[in-house]
Amino acid sequence: MPPPFTPSRPLAYACLALSMALVGSYVALSKPLAAIFPVLLLAWLRFGIGGVAMLHWLKKPPDEPPLTPRTRRLLFLESFLGNFLFTLCMITGVKLTTAVSAGVILAAIPAAVAVLSWLFLRERVAARVWAGVACAVLGIALVALSKQELPAPFPSALAPSGAAHLAWLGNLLLIGAVLCEASYAVIGKSLTASLSPRRISALINGWGFVLSTPFGLWLAWRFDFGAVPASMWVLLVFYALAACMWTVWLWMTGLKSVPAAQAGVFTVLLPISAAAVGVVALGERLSTLQLLAYGVALTGVLLATLPSRAAWRVGRR
Repeated sequence: MPPPFTPSRPLAYACLALSMALVGSYVALSKPLAAIFPVLLLAWLRFGIGGVAMLHWLKKPPDEPPLTPRTRRLLFLESFLGNFLFTLCMITGVKLTTAVSAGVILAAIPAAVAVLSWLFLRERVAARVWAGVACAVLGIALVALSKQELPAPFPSALAPSGAAHLAWLGNLLLIGAVLCEASYAVIGKSLTASLSPRRISALINGWGFVLSTPFGLWLAWRFDFGAVPASMWVLLVFYALAACMWTVWLWMTGLKSVPAAQAGVFTVLLPISAAAVGVVALGERLSTLQLLAYGVALTGVLLATLPSRAAWRVGRR
């Protein structure tokens, strides 16, 4: 029986980077979808399309151990926190607060991943990785504080009128989104020890479909599907495959070889790729401060991943 595939460090880094770049790309390109479909209906359709595409990934490989009660709980939490609750907290949070506040708060994701991996996985986080985390947080915070707003995950147009007095609740929800995303990285690292990236992707997508089905059915009953143009259906299929299948598989593959704290630094590529899509596909412009901020964030990725004796030992006892 051949041993399970474990990617080399460079290949794992490439998988993590491509995963976050794809997330940023589909977040930017899915803005028209969010304008047509209610959020929970969009989530239900996404999980359903992804589930059909990943049916053949559900079968247990011969060399994989049976699911233990602990693994089943982790799979549920991975989907509930990383897919379902994160989406609700983020979308609702940005509706109640400003884009600047959202950008600053969500910039804390790399730091939150590092802290949780240190607390729960007992990973030894090297000083160089902490420096990379600090650069990542500083870079994305500078983007949020620049005059132009972030182009992708934080559309201020979603903010309802009269919601200013609920900004504190929006900020609290965004803090919850940060903790959900950090938990997703840490739990995913635990799951890759016993399950293949393909099966993890399929199983957590299945839980996402179950969790969103009651809301999806209720919203679908009242929704006019005939009014959706063909181009939006094509975009929906791309969104579903990217969000449920490709990005999760790439992320879990990278986590097989990379400690969660280092992997968390790659989340800075989400807003960077979203900005790149905004510039190339949507005709948006970046200010000088934003370009500098993205340079600082990418420096954080390099600090956390360039070969060094300390960096290679991260996560080892």
